[in-house]
Amino acid sequence: MAGAFLILALACAFVFLAVNSGVDGGGGGGGGFPRGVLTLERAFPLNQRVKLEELKARDRARHARILQSFSGGIVDFPVAGTSDPYLVGLYFTRVKLGSPPKEFNVQIDTGSDILWVSCDSCNDCPQSSGLGVELNFFSTAGSSTSSLISCSDSVCASIIQTASAQCSAQSNQCGYSFQYGDGSGTSGIYVSDLLYFDTILGSSLIENSSAPIVFGCSTTLSGDLTKSDRAIDGIFGFGQQELSVISQLSSRGITPKVFSHCLKGEENGGGILVLGEILDPSIVYTPLVPSQPHYNLYLQSIAVNGQLLPIDSAVFATSENRGTIIDSGTTLAYLVGEAYDPFVSAITAAVSQSARPIISRGSQCYLVFSGINEIFPPVSLNFAGDASMILRPVDYLVHMGFLLFWLHLHLLK
Repeated sequence: MAGAFLILALACAFVFLAVNSGVDGGGGGGGGFPRGVLTLERAFPLNQRVKLEELKARDRARHARILQSFSGGIVDFPVAGTSDPYLVGLYFTRVKLGSPPKEFNVQIDTGSDILWVSCDSCNDCPQSSGLGVELNFFSTAGSSTSSLISCSDSVCASIIQTASAQCSAQSNQCGYSFQYGDGSGTSGIYVSDLLYFDTILGSSLIENSSAPIVFGCSTTLSGDLTKSDRAIDGIFGFGQQELSVISQLSSRGITPKVFSHCLKGEENGGGILVLGEILDPSIVYTPLVPSQPHYNLYLQSIAVNGQLLPIDSAVFATSENRGTIIDSGTTLAYLVGEAYDPFVSAITAAVSQSARPIISRGSQCYLVFSGINEIFPPVSLNFAGDASMILRPVDYLVHMGFLLFWLHLHLLK
């Protein structure tokens, strides 16, 4: 098996991440930091549907990129998230860059680090988008506060050490070139300019703020990034490295190295993205696995209808090619075979008198003749720190049409 990861796609969950080695189980105060708030939008209309095979193919390509990054420093960027995987409800936010400020629609991606947008000199960049948004291009000449990052800049030197930058001796510009497992890629130059955001100073007081950040200006796109049907202005990476926006703002004392986002699944989707800690007694904390390039969690066990499944705990241990990744960009959820088989067996046994299990196009499905909430049991994903995620039937079953439902959790191959 190329990579035995359990990958959790949290379409409707509230995700709270401290971008450090772990999250304190006790929460803690925000340290007096203000919070920056960005509004999320659903990229795909509610009534747009795609095939299950397309979702799996997209996730396979994404996971190939994630796994490659462990050894090659390759950055991963496509993102999706919705309660209904048939809708592929990609989420994006609007950011303003430059002077005068120009608005860009960028996808939210917890699996990569760099914020990049398309340059006005971009080759092969889409000129229109099937998502119903206007595509914009960043112009370094059109912004009075923009400056190019040179090869001699200390920022470039630190980026090169992480294998995410390259320098042109001819132009003395600090550039980048990301290649991905699905054949897509992007290259361009690093620039510094102002990022604008709203800062919450109190319960109702919002102040317009800005800060200089380093981001990418892409001059070339390839592969799926050149397609117009799902084109967007760029990618907003929320990874843990120094060049991610959350890390840059934290280093300047603007916000703690914490962000929270809620992806709304019903109706037209949307949600919020908060840069800074939210103090809410109802939030449950679980630590992150330290020294990992992605957001890995300590999954300890899985229970169906309150009964722990017979899964060796070593299956969930984090290693070079194993672990549990929480990823806002994966449409479905995946389990390795050692966890998937007992999970399916437990679900099937629980509904044996009321639903008929069938395999449809390689996926576990059930023919159901009454309401799923009365038939199917609750599922619990149990994490370190006594943090459990309770999944209702509607959370792990997807209606395929008529009386057929398939499991949201799939076998990771």
